[in-house]
Amino acid sequence: MSESTSKLSIKQVRSLSGRPEKHRRTMRALGFTKNQQTRIHTDTPAIRGMLEQVSHLVEVRPVEEQ
Repeated sequence: MSESTSKLSIKQVRSLSGRPEKHRRTMRALGFTKNQQTRIHTDTPAIRGMLEQVSHLVEVRPVEEQ
């Protein structure tokens, strides 16, 4: 692999109760169905845009390459 793609570990840390429908749809698009779940996504501008919308609901960390 000559070019490594960075990955992000995204964990939902806040509930979606009482949140706007737009936030709920964004979290669903990221693959979250329950609170405290963790998902791994490739670091792309589209994913970064979604994370900016719901930054108060998630915790983001880079994934360590092995």
